[in-house]
Amino acid sequence: MADGIIIHVSVGKERRTEYFGEEVIRIGSDESTELQIHSKLVKERGMWLKLEVGEGVYRIIDFNENLGLELNGMPIRRFVGLKDGDEISLGDAGITFSFFSLASESSLITTNRDPHIAPFIEEAALEAAATEKRDDAKAFLREFSRELLREVSWSTKLIVLALVVAVLSAVFYLGYGFYSELALAREQSAKQNEGMFQLQEQLKAAQEEIKTLSDSNQDIIKNISLAQNLNVEYRNGVGLIVGVYDLIDRRSGKMLRYPDPAAMRPESLELQQSEEGIYEIPAMQGLTTDGSGTPVEYDFIGTGFHVGDGYVVTNRHVIQPWTEDDLVKQLMRENGGRARIKKLVVYFPGMKDPLPLEIRKLGNREDVAVATIKGSADLGGIPVLPLETDSDSSVIGKTVVSMGFPNGPDRLLTMFDDADLKKLLQRFGGSRQAMISYLSQTGKIVPLLTEGVITDLDSKRVVHDAKTAEGGSGAPLFGQSGRVIGVNFGVFTENSASNLAVPVRFAIELLEEAGWSPQGKVTRAQTTTGDSKNKSGD
Repeated sequence: MADGIIIHVSVGKERRTEYFGEEVIRIGSDESTELQIHSKLVKERGMWLKLEVGEGVYRIIDFNENLGLELNGMPIRRFVGLKDGDEISLGDAGITFSFFSLASESSLITTNRDPHIAPFIEEAALEAAATEKRDDAKAFLREFSRELLREVSWSTKLIVLALVVAVLSAVFYLGYGFYSELALAREQSAKQNEGMFQLQEQLKAAQEEIKTLSDSNQDIIKNISLAQNLNVEYRNGVGLIVGVYDLIDRRSGKMLRYPDPAAMRPESLELQQSEEGIYEIPAMQGLTTDGSGTPVEYDFIGTGFHVGDGYVVTNRHVIQPWTEDDLVKQLMRENGGRARIKKLVVYFPGMKDPLPLEIRKLGNREDVAVATIKGSADLGGIPVLPLETDSDSSVIGKTVVSMGFPNGPDRLLTMFDDADLKKLLQRFGGSRQAMISYLSQTGKIVPLLTEGVITDLDSKRVVHDAKTAEGGSGAPLFGQSGRVIGVNFGVFTENSASNLAVPVRFAIELLEEAGWSPQGKVTRAQTTTGDSKNKSGD
């Protein structure tokens, strides 16, 4: 017959073991029940479960059907007797009740060995019920463990100890093996990392070599296509400068003439060498301002290039050619004359009509000059040639391209076949001005490109071997950057590798003095007269 029941309760993480000896035991959430459970997960209040002892067994008399109670995982039923180890759970609330019955010692069956575990559990439960509330689960387990050890034989204990030692040895062996494998893996990983680092360094070096080769190839490609690209972009910004000047009396300002129409002009005279080794023209009849003799005038050609806002850069000797002509200087000296510009124009490729030029600035020491396009000409079709401001761009051995009009119209006439050339010469005779006008109207004025390298340089000269000739003075000299690095001004006829150019920085200084701005923000002044430097004269 049951003398009571032990109920082990689990609510979440909390555990509790209680002993009950009453015939009726109610379990619920209010104070009217013998075993009270407080959980926020269960909304039902009052009695959850009612147990009653009958025929020595605790049975389920009543229960709250709304709670979804289960007995050993099956729906609970009334009047079912509880056996040791039965468990009642409340759905998903995390609440379970485990039941263990206590019975009095049988008088019909006896043994002569120590009591079974069940009486010990009974004594522990009775003791727990009679003492003050404490941690009964811990006390129960402690006593249970002691009794269990007393029940186990020494042979069993030795076997268990041997098993524990064997398990620990196996764990230690496995741990040592794992540690050894891990150390080996780490060593192999370190070697692999070192190998990967070396491969990365080799790859980095290979990438640097590829980049160097790529840059070299780009430079080669750029050099090969440099002249072609410059021709496409800037050809129409390089013009043929054509002018006419005459000689006038310094005092009266009247035009100087030859004494009579039959007089010989200086071009037909041969220079004579004096005893001192100086070449002079032979004595001739003086010039006059009277009569109807032929005026003393000369035409000239050269190259100039557009740098924006109508500004054109060329050489000083191009627009003041008399400074380089010994015959003309002697005529002016002997007849009290000075030179005067009668006409100064520039022919740009793609434009049929010439544009008038006005001299703005002349270089004092360097052979550069600045002129501007007069009037309100449309400059939209004339490219602006970029000027190099980096002095390090000029290096010996670097590629350069010259773009100009060497030999003037004579080179342009070589583009015609013999029959057409003969007709042109018959049509225009010796008038170079008329010939150039015809070439412009027919679109034949195109600059010549020559390519070479820088052979020498200093602060005031760029020496190169890009071929040029008379008429090519004032031509832009492009560097590998595609920008103008110099202005051609001279040819050393004895050595084709000694063509000379003024560094472009001197032209930039002169341009800025004239009011030019690289951004094109400063508009050139429309002047009709210049200072003493800009006037035509000696």
